[in-house]
Amino acid sequence: MRRFEDPAPPEVAAGALDLVTLMFNYHDLGHMGVDRARMNRAVFAALKRGGIYVIADHSGRAGTGISESGTLHRVEEAFLRAEVEAAGFRLAEEGNFLRNPADPRDQNTPEPPMPKDEFVLKFVKP
Repeated sequence: MRRFEDPAPPEVAAGALDLVTLMFNYHDLGHMGVDRARMNRAVFAALKRGGIYVIADHSGRAGTGISESGTLHRVEEAFLRAEVEAAGFRLAEEGNFLRNPADPRDQNTPEPPMPKDEFVLKFVKP
């Protein structure tokens, strides 16, 4: 177990990893008080050049950032992307296979009764 801000053990903290994934919990970092900028920089440092950082999460409404993380368990995609890119990552691809445009993004699971609109972003360390 490691703190989010220091996710990689010393033996892999300097450019040793090929892939890091964060699945459906980036939004939680908002209400947990995690220093996300520090965490993203640590992930960047731990990845090899060309290494991949994949993040999937529940789509928040435009303009909400990470403010609804503790209530609706969602994060605004553009907000997340800006935070990760600020650490030096480049967006490589977007996965749309979990998208649901019918989701109004204003309720938490299990509401709405349809699947949540979710995104998957693949970043690369240049």
